[in-house]
Amino acid sequence: MSVELLSPAGNLEKLRSALEYGADAAYLGFSPFSLRTNAGNFTEADLPEVIALKEKTGKKLYCTVNMLFDQNRMALLEERMPEIKKWPFDGFIVSDLGVVPLLRRHLGDDVELHLSTQASCTNSESARFYHRLGFKRIILGREASLDDIRAIRDRNPDLELEVFVHGAMCMAYSGRCLLSAHLAGRSGNRGDCSHSCRWNYRLALEEKEREGTFYPIEEYEDYTTILSSKDLCMIDHLDELVDAGVSALKIEGRMKSSYYVAVVTRAYRKALDKDPRWERYREDLFDVSHREYSTGFFFGSGAVDPTKGSSITGKEYLKRTLFCGFIRERVADDLYRLELKNSIKAEHRLTIIAPDLPDFPLTGFTLLDENLKEIPRGDHGRLCYLRTGLPVREGYMIRRSL
Repeated sequence: MSVELLSPAGNLEKLRSALEYGADAAYLGFSPFSLRTNAGNFTEADLPEVIALKEKTGKKLYCTVNMLFDQNRMALLEERMPEIKKWPFDGFIVSDLGVVPLLRRHLGDDVELHLSTQASCTNSESARFYHRLGFKRIILGREASLDDIRAIRDRNPDLELEVFVHGAMCMAYSGRCLLSAHLAGRSGNRGDCSHSCRWNYRLALEEKEREGTFYPIEEYEDYTTILSSKDLCMIDHLDELVDAGVSALKIEGRMKSSYYVAVVTRAYRKALDKDPRWERYREDLFDVSHREYSTGFFFGSGAVDPTKGSSITGKEYLKRTLFCGFIRERVADDLYRLELKNSIKAEHRLTIIAPDLPDFPLTGFTLLDENLKEIPRGDHGRLCYLRTGLPVREGYMIRRSL
């Protein structure tokens, strides 16, 4: 059984990284209609390159129309449908059923529909109902266990099932959270979550007879993070997911960097393909910025990981490396333009990240300015060139150890 690997594409740069580093498909959205309105998203100016990437790679693109719509935004979606119709989408990820007749009216009755995880589908009867409505694929609620997935698959053999396998988890049921809207005036159900569950909180007890006198409950000096969930990581359990009947594996992270998209996609690609060196690529999952990992709900209810305990984490982001930038076009023999996001120096411990090669050190190089004069460091926002005899090419990435 062929399993599709989907990666996040918050903008054009991330789409390139996702497709080059091993995704079979990418999911992307437009700011007014996606659950990641701050991801950068796509505009009409990106359309020619998206079409070119689609034609070059033949890979699938799914449009996220997965927010919960009020009357004004539904009217705006209808207004924008002629523009959306120009895009080479293979399917649409939907949570609000009111979007379905609108898509069919503008794109035809055969438009491919995928049910968003935001719809919280976690049982076979709901899955059958959505299938009868015309949904080809169900992106299951993240609360579904492996046993749930098997039961849903057994009772709906013609239905595709998709699950998230890596990335941020939410403290609310399939993301249906009001905390951000309450505390920050930004609705997670409309794609503008402030991630209030990641904030640091102070807790206190107030004794009934002593109103106004608070007794603190403290962890880690002066704060606790009881609402903050661990990140999901299922790379060691892909066979179990496939055996349960999963058709597609999704990586979370449209708000995250191109570096994250590349190395996480590559790790899961190599693991799925059973590359003999896949465990070397797996190490990147611990180098990229992340919270403590868990297996979420897959092995039981209550978000308890059988190997790592509670899904709640008290730790900040873990990070061992810093993404420095891209190698861009070759301008002469052994000379390449750099697109830097962070500074690099000769004394840094630098590594090259490539789609189909294990990471290798960047050593014995020279940095040059726009006049091709040697410089001690390259910086973000400044034209910089790299001279190296190493086997690099456009699209490779540079990172440094922290």
